[in-house]
Amino acid sequence: MMMSMFLGVADVIGTQMLSIPVPGPRELTESTMVLIVFGALAYAQIRRAHIRVELFYHRLPPRGRAFLDVITDIAALIFFSLLLWQAINEARFSLQIGEATFGLIRMPLWPARFILVAGTGLLIFRLVIDLIIDIGRVRTGAPPPNDRQPLDLSAEK
Repeated sequence: MMMSMFLGVADVIGTQMLSIPVPGPRELTESTMVLIVFGALAYAQIRRAHIRVELFYHRLPPRGRAFLDVITDIAALIFFSLLLWQAINEARFSLQIGEATFGLIRMPLWPARFILVAGTGLLIFRLVIDLIIDIGRVRTGAPPPNDRQPLDLSAEK
C-alpha cells in the first residue's frame, strides 16, 4: 500500500511540478489494490473484524448471536463461492489470452486475477471453519471467540 502511495505522489509531483510523468502508476496501483483488498479478507475474517451492524447483536444472548453468525457465515459462503467460481473463470481466460493493461507500460492482468482467486479461496476456507465453530456455539451457548462489547456511552463516571 505504501508503494502505491509513493508511486502516486511521485506521479503527481512529476506531472505537476516537473512536467515529467512517472510511467505506469495507474496500472501498478490497480494490480496492488487487488492484493491489498483480497489479501486482507481472510485475515479480517480470522479476527472477525468485518463490518457488522450491531444495533441488536449485543443485546441478544450468546445463542442468538451464534445463530446470527451462522446465517452470516452461510450468506458469505454463498456470495464468495459465486465470486470464486467466476474469478477462476476470469483468471483462466486472462492467462489464456495474455490480457494486459493499456498504457505506456503493459502489465499482465492475470497475476492480479489469480491473487483474487487465492484471497477468495482463503476467505472461503476460513468461513467454513467459522461456520463449524458458530454451529457449535449455537449448541452450547458459548460467547463468540472475539466478543467485543460495544462502548457504553451512557455510563456515569
